[in-house]
Amino acid sequence: MSTLSVLVERHGPLPPADLEWLHLLVGDWQVVSDLAFADLVLWLPTTDGDFVAIAQCRPSTGATVHYDDVVGSRAPEGQRPQLQRSLDERRQLRSREPRWFGSYAVREEAIPVVRDGRPIAVIARQTNLGGARTPSRLELNYVEAADDIFGMIASGDFPAADAPTGPRRGAPRVGDGLVRLNSEGEVLYASPNALSCFHRLGALGDLVGRSLVEVTADLIPEQRATVDESMPLVLMGRAPWRTDVEVGGVALSLRAVPLTDEGQRIGAVLLCRDVSELRRRERELITKDATIREIHHRVKNNLQTVAALLRLQSRRMTSPEARDALTEAMRRVATIALVHDSLSQTIDESVPFDDLVGRSLRLAADAASAGAHVRTTVSGTFGSVRAEDATALALVLTELVTNAVEHGFEGRESGRVEVFVEREDDDLTVTVADDGSGIPEGRGAGSGLGTQIVQTLVTNELRGGIEWRARPEGGTAVVVRVQLRTSRDAAQVG
Repeated sequence: MSTLSVLVERHGPLPPADLEWLHLLVGDWQVVSDLAFADLVLWLPTTDGDFVAIAQCRPSTGATVHYDDVVGSRAPEGQRPQLQRSLDERRQLRSREPRWFGSYAVREEAIPVVRDGRPIAVIARQTNLGGARTPSRLELNYVEAADDIFGMIASGDFPAADAPTGPRRGAPRVGDGLVRLNSEGEVLYASPNALSCFHRLGALGDLVGRSLVEVTADLIPEQRATVDESMPLVLMGRAPWRTDVEVGGVALSLRAVPLTDEGQRIGAVLLCRDVSELRRRERELITKDATIREIHHRVKNNLQTVAALLRLQSRRMTSPEARDALTEAMRRVATIALVHDSLSQTIDESVPFDDLVGRSLRLAADAASAGAHVRTTVSGTFGSVRAEDATALALVLTELVTNAVEHGFEGRESGRVEVFVEREDDDLTVTVADDGSGIPEGRGAGSGLGTQIVQTLVTNELRGGIEWRARPEGGTAVVVRVQLRTSRDAAQVG
């Protein structure tokens, strides 16, 4: 299915400001559709004198008219005159007789979408009359609020540019709770769900006839240190914003839709939702994240302490072999500490591996070079790596670079180690190449502790394989192919 922007460009190019206006409207018209109990179809006049549907919305409060998508289709012959007349006269038009869609009748209305005094599109408001009955008080208030908003669309006062149409968690919907306010912020009507929300907050009795901002202000403790400055404007319906009110562990998410008539404010629709459980879970997640970061920070500090102790112990060793063994152990512990340091600075269990590997490889090359000038470079991008793989991968790369520097540049004053990275989704290939003396004939890749560590980590921890090659131009290339864990894999393990 083509997007709104593509359809507009294809059938009737609009100025960027007009296109943005339609995007704002479509981003916020689910509220209008739910209030009206009606399907909404946005029709764009085409350059050839026809109309094409560029967006549609179905109500969650009533039966739909269009079970199939109509976006991209042309206007039916019988509907076209009404759409054209509404566009030309810049006013709302309701059909005198309902139109039949198979076994049910549909009441149709055309509303021009006006921006800066110019009609740029038409909304078809189509109400399924198949289940028609005597409307309740709630339904009457819904429809009256929808009528006011449609009038604002036809006059160019809706949508509001600063309305909260984004996907913020806990956004209230029409069915969560609705309050109608007059121009002074007094309650004209409160749906049963809205009344329950404010009763849970601590309000007593009915809300009708009372100032909602005064009711809410009386519930907020005087010792509250901070209060959202937008709260009074939202509770009085003066601004198309969102705010949260929290009292005694109960949290309400509130959104105001100011209503105007010929530019004069006549009231507002206030949507409310009890988000107490949602906010509680968010706080738990924040606390959990902070705890995990603190644990990684403490592990890093402890590992650095262990590395320092190993360094002190190595200085007391008289045997060169023992000193070298402790130095290698210290380097490995320091590499693991770098991983935990990176994890302590993120909000998830993934590491920005490019930053980490740059630090660890420089430290490994400097420690192993023994006076020789060895340059390390990294080509390609590792991206984000899960914590379950980051430690093993960092150790593998550090061991390979250290091994290349220690055994490839003996008797030389300078050398170069290059790391080539290729990643496609979760398949990672890393090549560590040096321009040193190469693999000695008859020795293969070696059987030292570092090589054993690398082979074990690649095979068991990273679920991959490793290969040593002699480079034609001289030196050695080690190719490591692994499959990294995804967030889904981590969730299944957990």
